[in-house]
Amino acid sequence: MSKDFIGQGWRYPLGVDATGGIALVSRDRELEEAIRLVLSTAYGERPMRPEFGCGIHDLVFAPADATTAGRIAYEVRMSLARWEPRIVVSEVQVTISDDDASTLYIDIRYTPTGANDPRNLVFPFYVIPAEG
Repeated sequence: MSKDFIGQGWRYPLGVDATGGIALVSRDRELEEAIRLVLSTAYGERPMRPEFGCGIHDLVFAPADATTAGRIAYEVRMSLARWEPRIVVSEVQVTISDDDASTLYIDIRYTPTGANDPRNLVFPFYVIPAEG
């Protein structure tokens, strides 16, 4: 795959490089940051593009169970299919942390489009446990 296909973008969170210019990322790091940006943006959060983001934020108050895990996996797949055309998502697994029931780990297995180089990214997601 061509390096130009993935491109280069601003580092997120924004920062400066050693020369005082805007810090940039490219290749694998660019894809990872783009995925994290899609997942960490709630629908309606961007005024000029309210449909951008992922619906997992609607599940913050949902119980940490298999139903919620399935809904999260679905939302992640749909959002990445729509907003990140530079990757092909092969699998999304959501697991509940053994140490903290309010933490779910979203394991995204993907391949950059046009490459045979499988990768994965783990995105932590936190729910607010019910008071009981």
